[in-house]
Amino acid sequence: MDDTITILANNEESQTIQASGALRMKSSILHRSLTADPLHIESAKGSYLYLKDGNSVLDASSGAAVACIGHGDERVRKVVYDQMGKVSYVHAQVYTSGPAEELADWLIDSTKGKMSHRLFMCSGSEAVETALKLSRQYFLELDPPQPGRHMFISRQQSYHGATLGALAVSGHRARRANYEPLMLPQMRQVSPCNEYRYRNPDESTEEYVARLAQELEDEILDAGAEKVCAFIAETIVGATTACVPPVPGYFQAMRKVCDKYGVLLVLDEIMCGNGRCGSMHAWQAEGIVPDIQTMGKGLGGGYQPIAAVLLNRRIHGALESGTGSFAHGQTYQSHVLACAAALEVQHIIRSDQLIARCKSSGQYLEAALRKQIASHPHVGNIRGRGLFWGVEFVKDKATKEPFNVSRGVANAVHLLALERGVAVYPGVGTADGVHGDHVLVAPPYNIENEDIDIMVGVVRSCIEDVFFWG
Repeated sequence: MDDTITILANNEESQTIQASGALRMKSSILHRSLTADPLHIESAKGSYLYLKDGNSVLDASSGAAVACIGHGDERVRKVVYDQMGKVSYVHAQVYTSGPAEELADWLIDSTKGKMSHRLFMCSGSEAVETALKLSRQYFLELDPPQPGRHMFISRQQSYHGATLGALAVSGHRARRANYEPLMLPQMRQVSPCNEYRYRNPDESTEEYVARLAQELEDEILDAGAEKVCAFIAETIVGATTACVPPVPGYFQAMRKVCDKYGVLLVLDEIMCGNGRCGSMHAWQAEGIVPDIQTMGKGLGGGYQPIAAVLLNRRIHGALESGTGSFAHGQTYQSHVLACAAALEVQHIIRSDQLIARCKSSGQYLEAALRKQIASHPHVGNIRGRGLFWGVEFVKDKATKEPFNVSRGVANAVHLLALERGVAVYPGVGTADGVHGDHVLVAPPYNIENEDIDIMVGVVRSCIEDVFFWG
């Protein structure tokens, strides 16, 4: 089959998409791509972005799963404007503010008391860095302290952020490659929970979970249980492997192993949390509670840069009865305007019943994706939860063999969809951290079914046009 396949990314039409002067403009910003100038957005409203040239783009991925209530909500703008008239910034080492305290209470209440305290940072990477340091300090505060615990175990093909500490616990080979010499050596990895890729054909779900649990236990013992701080995982994997949910019982088994050896469980919900997957916190559907949790992206809905770290009573109690402080802080921690915007986003999610809508709209989206593209010979798998869905492309559907990264499949689908007025989120390294392609579809929670039909229709047409087969 491979000899008869032509990828659109390799022909002239793809170059036209990348170089379209009507849609793109030169920029003095050092963007991620130095060969394709960025699109210039003039305004945004609801699920649509409006370009400077008058064209519009349906934001089918909410940016990077960020714009959860859509763009341009006047309620958020009013709250931020009013807050600016009172106070915009205070130094968190000395002061607190009403918006920060109210948002903290709101988030703690959303866990039904399972978590007890929070910190607010500016990005997901910062939140993960904070969670790592918090994990380490917890063991220093115990009586007696356990200073030997300095290692972290994460999963292959995971992604926890771009800063060095967060990248060190990430398992995505391509994203780590340039910076491997800078990586902290005390980070170890185990296999991901990816049923499509890694569950053996003759293996039941229970056997698969047991194998992964044994692998984590073996890794802890190999490292030395007295040296391991935490196991960190994305509750539902996002950017690197396209919305892979855990199989039933997986996190319960991981929690049991962690508890057996006194290892903390840190869950990264920066992309999958805040209601996107049909519950406020994705772990609430897994029958477990983490020790530490990170949030981001949908927390502020893109209206302000904000992320959060939640911790349970055990973690807080150790610090409180120990030194009585957390040895960490940042300039814009608990930023007043960011907290005010995020609090209003949370109010809107609740008042507009958007988490319930994630469930119903997610079912509609799933059905549309499966109906329109599941049978395509190069669509290997469609998976997700709520309004968080991934489509993995394969060269061979029977063997699940991925395309070589040089073929640029995901980017070709992304660029062609963008040319046709729909933005999806492309990713590579789906199969092994280097090879494999996917796109994410993660629209705003208040997306209309008519727009879901549009986005899925465009995705289908792009897949059909990107691949030519005999």
